[in-house]
Amino acid sequence: MEKKQWFLKGMRDGVPIGLGYFAVAFTLGIASRKAGMTAFEASLMSACMLASAGQFAGIGMIASGAGCVEMVVTEVVVNLRYLLMSSALSQKVQQERPFYHRLLMAYGVTDEIFGISMATEGKLYPEYMYGAATVAAPGWVLGTCLGALVGMILPPSVMSALNVALYGMFMAVVIPPSKKNRIIAGVVACSMAASMVFTRIPGLNRVSSGFQMIVLTVLLAGIAAWLFPVNEEKGEKKDAA
Repeated sequence: MEKKQWFLKGMRDGVPIGLGYFAVAFTLGIASRKAGMTAFEASLMSACMLASAGQFAGIGMIASGAGCVEMVVTEVVVNLRYLLMSSALSQKVQQERPFYHRLLMAYGVTDEIFGISMATEGKLYPEYMYGAATVAAPGWVLGTCLGALVGMILPPSVMSALNVALYGMFMAVVIPPSKKNRIIAGVVACSMAASMVFTRIPGLNRVSSGFQMIVLTVLLAGIAAWLFPVNEEKGEKKDAA
């Protein structure tokens, strides 16, 4: 498959992500407006950082009058999970590609784009992520902008409905590979159960969501890799074909 075809495939797979981002970013724009940000400031924030949890955390800290150092530390902790995602993607991308591709790909590393990128068979073409980000990122920025401009006039019931759009979209990314592979389905089920434990047990529920994801990812992925190792030689032969 040529680079152009991979780019177009990424755009096609990124359409539902972009639509989901638009709905969730709309509520983000509303929250940013309540925190005293302008539509331009909110849109610029979304264009620079495609991270819902990180942005919501930042908006909350802006509203509370937190200092710059406190906000930087919080953002680093909340967004640490992207370090793990980037490490996983670096092992999947073609090794002969120039290093600058990895820098450009880093901009588009989000939960959903990471999910569809890891689900692609064989090695990952950077053009695939570029195509997905080309569709998804504008949806995120445009949703933020419109939310900041006109979101305040929407009734609360509509805003509540928009909040669940991202979770539904993420389930659409996770379910198909889970149906094809029982091991993936088991890991997903265990991760959901472990995440619920973190939210219910006193003490653990105070751990930030970003750090929770890191702990669970390293623990569950490590156990799955130990119990069910992947035959890399078989994968390489398949890529060569």
